[in-house]
Order: sequence, then structure tokens, then C-alpha cells
Amino acid sequence: MKAPSFILFLTLIASFFFFLTDAVSTDRTLKFGVQVSAMGTFDPHFAAGSQDRAFADMVFNALLRYQPGNAPKIEPDLAQTIPDFILTGGKQVWTVHLRKGVKFQKGPRTQAYELTADDVVFSLNKSKDKKFCAYAGGYEGMTLKKISPYVVQIILDNPVSSILFFPKISNYGGGFIMSQKAVETMGYDDFIKHPVGTGPFAFVQYDKGKVLSLKAHDQYFRGRPQLSGVEIHFLPDTKDREQAFKRGEMDIIIGSGEKGWLESMETQKDILIDTHGVGEVATLHFNTQMKPLDDIRVRRAIAYSLNKKPFLDVVSPLISGDVYSPVPEEFLPGGLSREAAGTLNLEYSQNLTKARQLLREAGYPNGFSLDLVSSEKRIYQAYYDVLKAQLAKVNILCNIKMETHSNMHKQIRENPKPLVIYSAWRPNADAYLTRFFHSDSIVVTGKKPDTNFSHYTKIDELIEAARLEVDPEKQINLWIQAQIRILNDMAAYPFMYTKQLFIRKNYVDYGHSLVSTMALYPQFTEKTNLNKK
Repeated sequence: MKAPSFILFLTLIASFFFFLTDAVSTDRTLKFGVQVSAMGTFDPHFAAGSQDRAFADMVFNALLRYQPGNAPKIEPDLAQTIPDFILTGGKQVWTVHLRKGVKFQKGPRTQAYELTADDVVFSLNKSKDKKFCAYAGGYEGMTLKKISPYVVQIILDNPVSSILFFPKISNYGGGFIMSQKAVETMGYDDFIKHPVGTGPFAFVQYDKGKVLSLKAHDQYFRGRPQLSGVEIHFLPDTKDREQAFKRGEMDIIIGSGEKGWLESMETQKDILIDTHGVGEVATLHFNTQMKPLDDIRVRRAIAYSLNKKPFLDVVSPLISGDVYSPVPEEFLPGGLSREAAGTLNLEYSQNLTKARQLLREAGYPNGFSLDLVSSEKRIYQAYYDVLKAQLAKVNILCNIKMETHSNMHKQIRENPKPLVIYSAWRPNADAYLTRFFHSDSIVVTGKKPDTNFSHYTKIDELIEAARLEVDPEKQINLWIQAQIRILNDMAAYPFMYTKQLFIRKNYVDYGHSLVSTMALYPQFTEKTNLNKK
């Protein structure tokens, strides 16, 4: 081989290896292992499961957003500034000025285009419709008006404080903004198979039960993401997630709160452990309209049958704690402390003798059976196992059907159950009380069906009075009164909260501090990066 040809050959080989090395070094796809077997929905207005909330957070934006990693602090998102309001004719008018130059992702049948007031009006009107939004109850009495391509007015029939209004237009529940053109061009059914938003990542494809692929949104208004994409891998078995993580197949996984698991992971090298808020409250909801639970003596008997410690024992004490009211006193104003619940005789410490006595008085000396449904999630399975074991001591037999997490959410909303365990976080006391205990929110039959699994109707006036109260102390007092009534009637039994737990490789940089997130995962934004050596 002649010298020039040999030199050219070496140059080509070097270039080839440089290309391979560069390809490896620039692989910025973050692989995220989650604890469920499938997505529940791609419509952010129906997001309930943690996988759905994470997806919505990455693909869509809202007018305002909870600051990444620092909820419940709110800041502008698609809006230029935090909006203000005026009162006119007894109505409250909020004026929102939109950012200019925000682009929607390219869809299967639509090109990338600039977001305008039309998309905002379309999306929030969708959120008002219970057929197209699980959170429609929070948008009743809201009128949307386009003033100009970049100005929208939101008119409320009943004025509320900013504390209660801002969550409605933030990146949670019904606040997400969709592409009107994509929905109308594709049709709703096709849109939710390939959703289009303005977020930092865009939908690519979904291999059901295996992986959901997202790619960086090149025209994202905050700048092109540092990651090239995100893959959500569905690994419901804790051991499978753990092994995939140890083999280097996952960059971050949802952890297990099972006692001992976190401690075993702490021995691994080159990892970081994140435990952060929000604290999701696990509550047992009693169907007050379904026999035999329509008898308050039966509901109280069930409450006195329960001991909180076995529930708390299913997770690590590093991420769990007690609660004594539906609104968690540790995280939000308006909840009851243990001391207050005890003073009011509403703590319901386990008392099996009293439980059996109440069942006899109600006409059930030999107990009865209940047909319930649980999620596949380990923590839900554990909760229901504890419930079943404890109620068996007073001859209440629980027949528990296991479902995927998304199917569980669907069934408890469409086919009322006598008892429902539900773990959730809400941004304020009004959201907890309205969505779980206002009569309008009763599943199936309510005017605005949501998550009132108790079919409870006795605190509507307290909820509504608190919502309109502008004095913070009086507002909190009304919230407390409402919860005293809930606990006295035993419409719900809140038993614990759990923080979020994630394990990541030490090269994963979220790009923000991590204190608390409404999206129930650490949040992957345009600043998130993989700093691999």
C-alpha cells in the first residue's frame, strides 16, 4: 500500500471510530423505569396515575406552572406574567397576556405553529366539559373570552381568591393547553393516540406495556432540551426495575417504599436517592349510600377495626407519616393535628370490642362481605392486604379484585364500590374537600363527577362558604369544621401520607433543586441532562 493511500486509510478508520465515540457520547435519551404496566391516558385532562402526570408534565404547558422541583410555588408559563383581576357586575375578570413565539410540536397531520388565544380558549372550554375532563367540576361558572391573539379573559361567576384560582390554570388537572388545530384535524380519538402540546418533549410512539418514547421539542420556547429524549419503561415488578437499574439499562427508577428496600439500595455505588414531596394522603373512602355502609354504625365499626401502624409498616418510615384529617395538617393549612383529633374524639384508635358492638347494634353480628378493587401498584396491594386482614378480625370479608392501575381508576369512577382506598395530593384544602366530599363531585351521579367515592352530601355549605371567604383565619376555620363533620360521620378514614421516592444514577442532573413536585416525579425539563463521563 502506497504511503498516501495508507494515510488516507488510517484517517478513514480514525474518523469512523470518532463517529462511533461521538454517537455514544451524545446519546442523551433518559431511560425512566416506572412501577405500572401501562399508560392510563394521553389526555392530560384525565391524568390521574403518576405515569400519566409525568407524561403530561413533559409534553404540555399551562398558563402558569408550579416551579419545577419547588411546588407549590407558582410562576408564569405560557402567560407572560401572573394575571390579575377586576370585579365587574359581580363577576371576577382575570386577564392573561400570552407569551409570543410559543410553538406547538409538529403533529401527524399538523405542522408546528404558534400558540394563540384560540388554543387557550379551546383547551379551557374542554376542561369545563365532564365528558372530556376528569376535573371539570373545578371549571364550572368559568367563561373564556378571546380579546386578541395574545390576550385572554377568564370570567368567573363566583369570585375566588388567587390561592384557589391559580391552580385551575396551572400545569395540573384541567389547566394544560392543547393544540386546537391538532384535535380538530385529527379528531379527538386519534389525538389521544398521538397528542400534541407545547412542552419540552414530544410524543414519538407507544409500545403498550413496554416503552413510551418522547423526543426533544426543538422549538421549545425555553430552549431546546439538553436531553435528546425520554423513554418511560413499564416495569411494575420492583425486582425487575431494580435489576434493570443495576444493569445500567435505566437511568432513574421509581423506588419502592417497602421496608428494607431503600436501605438495601443505599449500599449501591454511584447512585443518588431522592425522597421529596408532595405527601400523597392515603384515605379509605366509605360509600355512605351503599348498604351496609349507609349505616353510620357500620362505618364507625370499620374505623374502630383499623390500626394505622400496619399501614405505615408497608413503607419505609423515611417517606411516610400519620395524618388525622383528609387535608394533611403537615403540608397544608386547614387540617387537623393528632392532638386536635384526639381532643374531639375523632382519632378512632383501634378498638375491636367497640367495633363488634357497633356491628351487632347495626344488625350484623356475623359480619358481611365486600367486593373491592385494587390497583396492581405494590403500595395499593399492600394497603388492601392490610385492610382485608384487619377487617377479617370482625368478620368483614373483603373480596379484592386486582386490576391495572389505569383500570382501577376507571372502575372506581364508573362502578361505585363500598370501600375505596385512594392516594392523592391536592394543591389546597378546597381542592381536597370539593373534589372528594362535595355532592357535585359524587362519582357517576354528581353534577360534576370527580372523586367523591363516599357519595357524601353534608358539607356543601361549609365548602362553598370557605371558598368565598377572604379572611384566611375564617377560611381555615371553615375547612376545619368541614373535616370535623367528615370524621364524625366517618365518610372517610385518612390513615397515612407517603412522599415520593426515586433512585437515579449520579450522572442524572435534573437541572433544578428537588423539594416538592405536583407532577409526582422529579420532573424532566429542558435543563435536565445526563452528565456521563
